[in-house]
Amino acid sequence: MTGAHARFCGFGWRPLGRRDEVISGLDLSFSPGEIVLLAGGSGAGKSTLLRALAGLLGEAVPGDQTGTVEVDAPSGLLLQNPADSLVAATIGREVAFGPENLALPREEIWRRVHDGLARVGLRYDVQRPTSALSGGELQRLALAGVLAIRPGLLLLDEPTSMLDDDTAEHVRHCVLQAARAAGATTVVVEHRIGPWLPHCDRVVVLERGEVIADTTPAVFTADHTRRMLDAGVWMPGVPDPSPVTVDAAWVTPAQPGPQLRAESVQLDLRVRSLQGSTTHRALDRASTTLLPGRVTALVGPSGAGKSTLLAVFAGLLPPTSGTIEGAEPPFARRRSKALAAAAGFVPQNPEHGFLRTTVRDEVACTATALGRSVDVDGLLELMRLDHLAGANPFQLSGGEQRRLAVLAALAHRPGVVLLDEPTVGQDRHTWAAVTGWALAARDAGATVGVATHDGSVVRRADTVIQLKAGEVVG
Repeated sequence: MTGAHARFCGFGWRPLGRRDEVISGLDLSFSPGEIVLLAGGSGAGKSTLLRALAGLLGEAVPGDQTGTVEVDAPSGLLLQNPADSLVAATIGREVAFGPENLALPREEIWRRVHDGLARVGLRYDVQRPTSALSGGELQRLALAGVLAIRPGLLLLDEPTSMLDDDTAEHVRHCVLQAARAAGATTVVVEHRIGPWLPHCDRVVVLERGEVIADTTPAVFTADHTRRMLDAGVWMPGVPDPSPVTVDAAWVTPAQPGPQLRAESVQLDLRVRSLQGSTTHRALDRASTTLLPGRVTALVGPSGAGKSTLLAVFAGLLPPTSGTIEGAEPPFARRRSKALAAAAGFVPQNPEHGFLRTTVRDEVACTATALGRSVDVDGLLELMRLDHLAGANPFQLSGGEQRRLAVLAALAHRPGVVLLDEPTVGQDRHTWAAVTGWALAARDAGATVGVATHDGSVVRRADTVIQLKAGEVVG
């Protein structure tokens, strides 16, 4: 497969239900075989361009398009949320889906399946259920599926955002190796751009749907740093931004957060299918504590059990054995309203928590149900979502959805604040707002737990808990 030539001519896009276009009159082209880093702040239009190149706009994604998009070879798209592309119950069948639709011989299909899984470092049996994978593992699985079809245009939307540093480096190497070997035209969207810059031929930066930089990596880092920082781009070698100071009235709980203790927690996840059931041990005798007035970071490689342990603390997954102590009655035994009053949980997949049809109503939803006041306008401005107050939550960018999920889960000021990868998809400005919220909740007496791969967040945590293969190891 040779690299694709792709071109936007006067391209514009207005998502369904939005008054204004998010991209307007764009002219941009990509040459065969080049590797392009597409950067910009949260909501700049990066994911929209990838979906346009993949032919999804107007089909899978409703809205109104102007201008044209031309691509002269098949494309493969890794979505920002990898769960959105799942089609199969097992990882082998998932990777095989694309090659099967290319009508390849069976032997070639399964050769590509095993090759793709090896490239991304997923060393499970091909019969492993996709539902047993962590968010980072799903991200690698989706990438394996894209690589298996050998596209002429490789479109990657934050391919390493939910991976630990070592796994991210491995995945980056595999992507670049595959792209160079096949001569594929490659467009990579990332916020943490530093590790990609030495390997790219070109950097294109968007701001509010317009190109504000289009140059080589060398010129980009030498001449554009100040302008890029203003746009929220994570420039290499520049210190992290200071977390935003958040009004204590927005985060102070009615009662101080409790001390929560996980004692020898074991969790076995059972997956049922027509072929029978399989059991996967997600946590193995995990013991640790979340303290009030402190930020506790749960860290470890993808699949270590971070998200699972956070969900157990939240009362969303009752342990198979062991206990969670410190809340009476235990969170797992409370009805929804009583649980929401005490604990706020921000899921790794933000769409899983949305209940309303506008951003404004989503922020107010839980607080209204509990009879608590909430400054919706102030919170939306803090998270840079004020211009989207009337938008549908499902029509936002991935980073915007994640910030909305933070507000929806926490605007009612619970005493327990649990966040699963809250800074994924955030630029420098919005990262500062999300991190500032967590730190302000801590200072107001809340018990704060964060599952994260973000080293910038980990450095600001008061306690760091290391997990590996479902066990607490440090």
